[in-house]
Amino acid sequence: MTATSPTSTSDRPLRAAIIGFGWMGQVHARAYRRLGHHYPELVPPELVAVAEVAGGDRLRTLCAGYGVEEVVDDWADLLGRDDLDLVSVTTPNFLHAEIGTAVAAAGHHLWLEKPAGRDLAETTAISSAVTTAGVRSAVGFNYRNAPAVELARQLITDGRLGRVTMVSIRMLADYAAHPDGAFSWRFDRSLAGSGVLGDLVCHGVDLGRYVVGEIESVIADDAIFIAERPEAGAATSHFARGSGPVRSVQNEDYLAALLRFAGGARGVLESCRSAVGDQCRYGIEVRGTEGALAWDFRRMGELQLCVDGDYADAAYRTVLVGAGAGDSAAFQPAAGIALGYDDLKVIELHRLITAIHSGAETGATMIDAVAAARIGAALQRSIAERRWVDLD
Repeated sequence: MTATSPTSTSDRPLRAAIIGFGWMGQVHARAYRRLGHHYPELVPPELVAVAEVAGGDRLRTLCAGYGVEEVVDDWADLLGRDDLDLVSVTTPNFLHAEIGTAVAAAGHHLWLEKPAGRDLAETTAISSAVTTAGVRSAVGFNYRNAPAVELARQLITDGRLGRVTMVSIRMLADYAAHPDGAFSWRFDRSLAGSGVLGDLVCHGVDLGRYVVGEIESVIADDAIFIAERPEAGAATSHFARGSGPVRSVQNEDYLAALLRFAGGARGVLESCRSAVGDQCRYGIEVRGTEGALAWDFRRMGELQLCVDGDYADAAYRTVLVGAGAGDSAAFQPAAGIALGYDDLKVIELHRLITAIHSGAETGATMIDAVAAARIGAALQRSIAERRWVDLD
């Protein structure tokens, strides 16, 4: 099959498939269905097939609700089709490299969830396959798509904060806080690779790079807070409880790092998957010589902003992000009507489809995935060697 040309202006619908149909696969399915609602200038893709090992009547009924008629057990059965343009890969981490490289090699554009690979080598292999095939890619760094984050980036670019001096990034969650939380592939190093590093820290690293700039060097520490977990009796989610034999957790629950940015700013990044009291506390704070700002995912439509004041006793004000920021106008007509998580994935898909047709990369791609993986590798090396590590 020959993939749709990056410069194609064809008005025929792209044909898409999803490999893996758990929660994230269904988020992708909703994005495909909704794209034309929010971006009517684009011809929305047709979602034509799903590949999922756990098939059966329940899955077929679920897929039918998304307008998908073809369901297969083996993802490889999809890649030989000559009528497929785009493939979403939303499987567990240990399948990303094999499937991602195969999707690109078959000439299909790739929408891949993070972390792209379990390590830098796997991520680089996927990126190389995308480049060799000449297809487009998108990676699920969705938090950068929030209109308030876009506004924050623009304010920093415009110099409204002066020279950036301090950056604080937190990615805290409680999905693994219960000691009886089931042992799943996420806690197995051979399947997941890293723990919270691949799950949440990569999001924080991408936020830092996108909003502030490149990271030049790091020093880090990590910890496992819940060393053993019971096995589950069946397939598990983030939040399932286990009651079977106990297994040792093989990757980190917690990671903290000091960051040095290319522009001279100093940063702190802290992330934990077992943080009692914190549900999706994801955000970034940036301070400069003339101002400051802060964004929290839980209040996605707000930006805390401190600009145009004095150097001392300056106060934050809450800016309700409206239609002039990022892609807000594609969803809501005015400030104060907040977007949701699924909307960020619609924006992500819009940027990929735009890149497929125009050749202009506008969203997070495999290049960003490699950058995040390179920083992740530096963090791991810093932990192992107990020292600062410079990025290439």
